[in-house]
Amino acid sequence: MRTSPVWNPQQYGKYADERGRPFADLVARVQLGIAGEAALDQMSGGAGGGGGGGAALVVVDLGCGPGNLTATLLDRWPSATVHGVDSSAEMIETAQPLANERLTFEVGDLREWTAPPESIDVIVTNATLQWIPEQLDLLPGFVRALKPGGWLAIQIPGNGNAPSHAILRELAGTDPYAEYAAGSSLRADVPGPVEYVAALSAEGCSVDAWETTYSHILQGDNAVLEWVKGTGARPVLQSLPDDLRARFEAEYGARLAEAYPQQSFGTVLPFRRIFAVAQKES
Repeated sequence: MRTSPVWNPQQYGKYADERGRPFADLVARVQLGIAGEAALDQMSGGAGGGGGGGAALVVVDLGCGPGNLTATLLDRWPSATVHGVDSSAEMIETAQPLANERLTFEVGDLREWTAPPESIDVIVTNATLQWIPEQLDLLPGFVRALKPGGWLAIQIPGNGNAPSHAILRELAGTDPYAEYAAGSSLRADVPGPVEYVAALSAEGCSVDAWETTYSHILQGDNAVLEWVKGTGARPVLQSLPDDLRARFEAEYGARLAEAYPQQSFGTVLPFRRIFAVAQKES
């Protein structure tokens, strides 16, 4: 199995409400097993094709993290079993107390994950594929795992050019950090909605892709530093020896505080996210 950064579920869990909102927005666009006409009417332009008929029986969350969002899929599809996969043993350990007869978790690398063809009703992968440069090459395998009429739902951060990440890459490339950290920060070039439409349409799917910029209002001192320490900055911080890590965090935090000034109401973090929801042909 390939290695990944050692994630800290507690750090990642800070600002859980803000991190969870894109997941909810993503899943809401999957029109499978939606009860009642009213729920369908509330959908704004979901992916074309089969509407809300049928019920999901098997749902997989690829990149499930600590499992708190995965668990919400039990209520979204009450007849389904839900299985979460994540490459981080620490995340899966945190998720395991949530497991029950309908909800299971395992450690696994998305690049190596396979499922029997046409065995899954819904695959969700939220804020995960941005770590995989060859992510578009994985999509055909995900589609093959779906039953006819099944759904694939993807969300990734698209903020690689934001100050939070630009400062991170710049600082990681300077001495004395570059020897350890250069190249460890998240890349800026992730697929956009158009690339997802092209890749998934080529697999015979009906596709709905879009982007949204959230304006999160974060509480606490140097809130953006606390946010990125749980996600984008973690590989860089982890790559540094102990005697440099604190120094890097202090320099990085000072520059973030200048780029994202704290106001009386909190700190505003604009955060672009990219979504794609695709339905496999029946």
